Amino acid sequence: MDPETALELVKHGVTLLFLDVPQYTLVAIDTQMFSVGPAFKGIKMIPPGTHFVYYSSSSRDGKEFSPIIGFFTDAGSSEVIIRKWDQHEERLVKVSEEEEERYRQAVKNLEFDRQLGPYNLSHYEDWKRLSNFITKSVIERLEPIGGEITVECENETVRNTFKMTMEEALDKQLKVGNSATSIGKSQRKGCYYTSIPRVVKCKGISGQELTSLNLDKTQLLETLLAKDYGGSEDLLLGELQFAFVSFLMGQSLEAFLQWKSLVSLLFGCTEAPFRTRTLLFTKFVKVIYNQLKYGLQKDHVDETGSALLDDSWLSADSFLHHLCKGFFSSLLDGSVVDGDLLKWTRKFKELLENNLGWEFQQSSAVDGIYFEENDEFAPVVEMLDDEAPVV
Repeated sequence: MDPETALELVKHGVTLLFLDVPQYTLVAIDTQMFSVGPAFKGIKMIPPGTHFVYYSSSSRDGKEFSPIIGFFTDAGSSEVIIRKWDQHEERLVKVSEEEEERYRQAVKNLEFDRQLGPYNLSHYEDWKRLSNFITKSVIERLEPIGGEITVECENETVRNTFKMTMEEALDKQLKVGNSATSIGKSQRKGCYYTSIPRVVKCKGISGQELTSLNLDKTQLLETLLAKDYGGSEDLLLGELQFAFVSFLMGQSLEAFLQWKSLVSLLFGCTEAPFRTRTLLFTKFVKVIYNQLKYGLQKDHVDETGSALLDDSWLSADSFLHHLCKGFFSSLLDGSVVDGDLLKWTRKFKELLENNLGWEFQQSSAVDGIYFEENDEFAPVVEMLDDEAPVV
């Protein structure tokens, strides 16, 4: 990059100024991670727009790390985001307005330029594919009070949630309840995710109608889009991406559970992909394809030592395999399917087959879908008399 182009990026790009951060702390933005050295003061030349900033404090020898703390930001051109390390709380905090203005001017005068690491623009396309539906309105709608996302604030939520074997393993992997650092979790709350019912319950209808509603989640999707998303498909996809980034990079178990709920809702729709929401499903399959394509790359291992997506929770008996099997069966065997939706579904199927070794041959003659006993994602079949109350 020539000096003139670099100077333009320094002047018009976003700057993260992080003061007094201890050595060996891991500081990251989007898909890029930095290990703090003695001269580190932040990151420069960041493209304006949506970003996820996250960090993890370390022990003095740099061998052990605390749970990640992260926040989303929608930054404008030449914006300077300033945080200062609070040694007592072991986290980054905002500075006073007076200090903020003083540091902002110092950044614009290039006083910190030599101490700022450059944002690697060659990785920006990866980030855009993971976040293209995350807008300022999505962030404001979902972010917790104070903006900080961390598994430390989710202990009670997670413990009160039914977890399958896969999630129990993930619970341990994300070190829930094992941190030596307290960050006031009792005073903080998690994100404001949309509540997605796993089972449709409706009074005043027959058992057969109730079974139908649970076999095809199209009506539930329509209800949620109208009631919670103001009719905006992109707002729903923004929440799907927000949750995935919060889980993958912020190591939030609450975020994984929300991502799982949204994926289960969409893959549980039979009619919508063909008739009412073809464009939504084309965008959705493209989103989840890009998410798993990035997350499954074997060379993506963060400095805390954990792979981005652990194969153990993407095993052949996982919820995702069951859902994809049913979705692929109905879509790829359909007589009339939108061309773009078919193209992206085939690409997604090939990704799972090639990267995970999954097979999608039918295991049952019943609707082409196989569900194990006690599978939480098996269709709900209600055996009710017509006069029996539905609660």
